[in-house]
Amino acid sequence: MEDAAAVRRTARASVDDIEPARLRDDLRSFIDDGSMVPGVVTTLVARTHGVEGDALYERAAGVQLIYEGLRLTRSLADDEPWLSGDRDSGDMHVLAANALVARGFYVLACTEAAEAAVAVVRAFGRDETERRVRGEEETTLEADVLELAVVAGVTAGGGEPTADLRSMATDLASTLDAPFPAVAALDDHDLTERVSRDTGAFADP
Repeated sequence: MEDAAAVRRTARASVDDIEPARLRDDLRSFIDDGSMVPGVVTTLVARTHGVEGDALYERAAGVQLIYEGLRLTRSLADDEPWLSGDRDSGDMHVLAANALVARGFYVLACTEAAEAAVAVVRAFGRDETERRVRGEEETTLEADVLELAVVAGVTAGGGEPTADLRSMATDLASTLDAPFPAVAALDDHDLTERVSRDTGAFADP
């Protein structure tokens, strides 16, 4: 999918200035291995509101980076590499997770989605702590990230995220695996029509 490739390129480019080289290489590797579902949903919503070009993919990359960082953090918490003796790898992955989230914040800092991005990270810390205490496998990260995606996308075109659009994000997350599967999984959902309807983009004058 063209959008997925463009989001990945933009996300990779956003970490080009990060040092040292080993950390930068790790960041690129995590971006390359990740599902572009959050970024593609962002682009779909933004395009419905007439946004194209760099502005479209910058916002999508910001959402994608935050997801990749939190996804990695969750993975580290669920399967701690330090317990298996792989301390160096664990330490580097912690740095990578923090760098991904921080760069995602940076990309979204001057957008209307900045507060929503902060809310996702705060919710992640609270929900993941409670999840581990209860010994549950269910996670809210994917639903929260897709809500951030629709907020970032719709506000890019000057719109406001409707209750229906937020509900769409929650419903979509409930049908997808966690972590997100390959972006091709979105082909099974008629997202373009629903986004158009829920944002009011095709409403009669």
